[in-house]
Amino acid sequence: MLSDTGFTTPRGLSRALGWPRVRFALGVSVLFGALNSLPSTAPPLHVTISHAIVVGSAAMLAFGLFEQVPVRLPPWLPRWVLQILSVVVAVPAGVLLAHSASMAIDEHLAHERPQMMGLIVLLVEGLLFGPWIALGAMVRQRDVFARHQALKFDLERSELAREASEARFRLLQAQVKPHFLFNTLANVQALVDAGSPRASTVLKSLIAYLRAAVPRLRESTTTIGQELELVRAYLEVMQMRMPDRLQFAVRVDDSAAALSCPPMTLLTLVENAVRHGIDPGEDGGRIDVDVCVRDGRCIVRVTDTGVGLRSDSRGLGSGLPALRERLEQAFGGDAELTLEATEPHGVRAMLEFPARAQTA
Repeated sequence: MLSDTGFTTPRGLSRALGWPRVRFALGVSVLFGALNSLPSTAPPLHVTISHAIVVGSAAMLAFGLFEQVPVRLPPWLPRWVLQILSVVVAVPAGVLLAHSASMAIDEHLAHERPQMMGLIVLLVEGLLFGPWIALGAMVRQRDVFARHQALKFDLERSELAREASEARFRLLQAQVKPHFLFNTLANVQALVDAGSPRASTVLKSLIAYLRAAVPRLRESTTTIGQELELVRAYLEVMQMRMPDRLQFAVRVDDSAAALSCPPMTLLTLVENAVRHGIDPGEDGGRIDVDVCVRDGRCIVRVTDTGVGLRSDSRGLGSGLPALRERLEQAFGGDAELTLEATEPHGVRAMLEFPARAQTA
């Protein structure tokens, strides 16, 4: 909690009587008590230290009390002023308390000149140094609070940045939709209307694809093996739609199946090859998907023999830019996606990223 001046006002006695504060008050009291015993006319060491501890404890308690009460102060009264005044009042009160304790122990000794002079010296020292010590403690306390707030703000900023990053990742995932879904459903409808026996097979492959695809949209990471299940289901559906125009093959190293990657990574590359490579060509083509692990890196190649790179169609959709952003979210700058033309025609998409096993 902050007072009107920006100083902290913690609640409860745990802070007012905390060990760091008690240790500091005892240390200062012992120091002044020891110094006050140095003159030859001064009371014994144990007497001066005892008196100083009583006065220091009174000042510490007053400082801690008015650090917390009253909870609300008038606008014209800063809390630090109240705490300084409380220390100024507590010092003579502590001296009187120390004198009363001395009288209770030995009434005659308490009235002796050395002891009275020692109490007067202690009173003057308390009034001179007590407010400055209290002010220094408040300044240090404010600095500690400022550092604590800075660390808290840094933590909150990091948390907000993480949440924003996750929200952006979810948004990018939401953009990854099966573009062919409605076309495939229309194709199924046409097959049903025509009474074709292929309608049931196409619908079965579509259901298998959706069962694999929909859960992936809710996950932040998946594995190469799960991605390949999705890719195979997708390619089977597309092959059903154009059986004479699409062939495909999927090859993967056993060591790559358990590697982590963002959802819909491989599907985006394959879908891009179908939409921009195979679909536009009259003769269709072939798609080869190869995944391997080399030197701690996962290397994915999706090669098609379609129409090739064309400025009027290839890569103009949102699939590849969205994939690049998802890779940036997942791997920072440690992932690379490139496209290159192949001979006699076609395109190879090459993706490389760190080979990391998916964590539970």
